[in-house]
Amino acid sequence: MKVLKSPAVQIAIGAVTGVLFGLVVGDWASNLKFVGDIFIRLIQMAIVPLVMSSVIVATGSVAGRGTGSLMARTFGWILGFSVVAAALGWVLSVLIRPGSGMSFDGELDPTLQESASGVVGWQQTMTDFVSTNIFGSMSTATMVPIIVFSLIFGLALNRYVATTGNRTVLDFAEQVQQVVLIMIRFVMFVAPLGVFALLANLAGTVGFSVVTTGLAYLGTTLLGVLIMMTVFVVVVSALTRLNPVKLPSKLLEQTIVAVTTTSSAVTFPTVLRNTIEKVGVSQRVANFTLSIGMTMGSCGAVLNYVVVVMFLAQAGGVELSVGEIVLGMALAILLNIGTITVPGGFPVIAMFLATSLGLPFEAVGLLIAVDWFTGIFRTFLNVNGDTMVAMLVANSTDEIDRDVYDGAKVVTADDLDLDELQDQFDAADRLA
Repeated sequence: MKVLKSPAVQIAIGAVTGVLFGLVVGDWASNLKFVGDIFIRLIQMAIVPLVMSSVIVATGSVAGRGTGSLMARTFGWILGFSVVAAALGWVLSVLIRPGSGMSFDGELDPTLQESASGVVGWQQTMTDFVSTNIFGSMSTATMVPIIVFSLIFGLALNRYVATTGNRTVLDFAEQVQQVVLIMIRFVMFVAPLGVFALLANLAGTVGFSVVTTGLAYLGTTLLGVLIMMTVFVVVVSALTRLNPVKLPSKLLEQTIVAVTTTSSAVTFPTVLRNTIEKVGVSQRVANFTLSIGMTMGSCGAVLNYVVVVMFLAQAGGVELSVGEIVLGMALAILLNIGTITVPGGFPVIAMFLATSLGLPFEAVGLLIAVDWFTGIFRTFLNVNGDTMVAMLVANSTDEIDRDVYDGAKVVTADDLDLDELQDQFDAADRLA
């Protein structure tokens, strides 16, 4: 059957059979743990080259696509909502504690436990953001210094390319990124087997709580998405003074496309057309703000990433310091910004976050198994949030037609060359 060829379906089958197998055979399932460990290591080995090449390419190839107040307002709203989403993800995770149903006592590397629970001054934390030996940071997968180095290198490369026109180094970085992406696609072919082994071990050693814990994780993310959507509506209604009751019908079409495809890229043409023709945002603002928001306005992703950090910490019994929580939230926001886009999908992002904060990896398989559902939640908030950011930007420059919003006037969106946005489509799908 065609449906069985879907990677998401294959991973779901591996997850379900893994849980059932683990519940039946019990502790014996721990013998399969090495298979899951190999799968995790295959992902881990690609993280450093992937992050470095992605950051360098993103910053090195930035060109002026918009300037002045339009850019400032767009980025301001995106960053503001991202901070709110990150904070909300942390609050809900503390209240609900979705990962607390599991226990890995004794299995967590004592050095990681000591590192995670230690209190470090903010001055030392800031100092550690900069590495004296980038190759040393690469060898230990210390991600924050790697990001800082890659950002500075990418900015210098951007200036070099602009000055000389020589793209040799930038083209090389792009090729490295593409090759590593192919590596990850190879790894994901064995994802169903890896997830089966990881969840069989979890179910065999932890028991039925693996199921309830997965549901708690999904419930936390869904609740956060609904609250964040409410925040969007309240802010938009208060500032634009447009009737919020009319919003659902205007967002319905793009919502259906978003939740059925879980793809921001596939949904983008529908979002653009609806934002102009149903909401009344000007073509100028819609083109710029929505194309930026497609890769940077992913509040659903920010929310989910913070929940992932807290879930892994709770599942591993790791008490994160205030500084580490703030760092986790900052990484979630940075992952959402185009300059820090980490391609390869959720497994890579989950491993990146775990590696950056010294969190245990045992529960990552469970998160991967249910990621199709969280992908629906993320994409729903991402695409509708983009439209409402466009409304706020347009309102500030009086470029939202209230007659169109009220249905008293009809406008038609200009044709858009989607090929010009293909790179952003790819980046959006990697974040979704």
